Amino acid sequence: MSDAQPAAQQVPDKPNVPTSIFLVSYPKIVYLYPTWIASLIAGIYLLIQKNEVTTQTSGVALIFLGLIAVNLVVLAFDFPRTTSLTLFFFCVAVAVILWSVFKFNPDILPAVTNILKRLRPFCNSAFYFCFFTILTVIYIGVLISVQFDYWEVRPNELLHHHGVLSDLERYSAPHLRIEKEITDVFEYFLLRGGRLILHPTQERRAIVLDNVFFINSKESQITRMLGALQVQVRKD
Repeated sequence: MSDAQPAAQQVPDKPNVPTSIFLVSYPKIVYLYPTWIASLIAGIYLLIQKNEVTTQTSGVALIFLGLIAVNLVVLAFDFPRTTSLTLFFFCVAVAVILWSVFKFNPDILPAVTNILKRLRPFCNSAFYFCFFTILTVIYIGVLISVQFDYWEVRPNELLHHHGVLSDLERYSAPHLRIEKEITDVFEYFLLRGGRLILHPTQERRAIVLDNVFFINSKESQITRMLGALQVQVRKD
């Protein structure tokens, strides 16, 4: 009877290491969810107020416009550092101060004060509900589309699932290098989003995944999974 040949096998060193980690790159429109929620709340409020034009309903419209303006700024520009974030809040503070000055001191610049007095936007509940419905349909489309394009990290390989017919690309993962970038502090605040850059073994082209949710958790899980591998000798 011959001796069994030893076999080398890679196994996790720690019991709580995940066996696979899924990475999804989302479009930037997902960061509009604060405006999406606000449109629903505003629509319900206007419906309760029976769509009457009052100071309160005009205030709701102003708040909604301000929120969507901030949301669009987040989508249009990147704020990668604290200095840019400080500059943004400084501009907001200056705008609020100027508005307060013209509001409580109307004689400083009468022309500007008259414009502010006439600024009473109004939207009925139908507008807010339509806005909410449009974004809901888009979000449903996004959730469906990402089911056909995502990445899966395993202890020994990196898989790219894409296409309606579930096409699959495989890359070697044991020596996978990972880079994490927080490209926008607002995006990180909203959904803990960021950029992951994957460098598979023997691949010249880096794989860049933008808008990965909970990026710190994902990076930590991948690091633990790949760092917990060891080569053990097993006898059959």
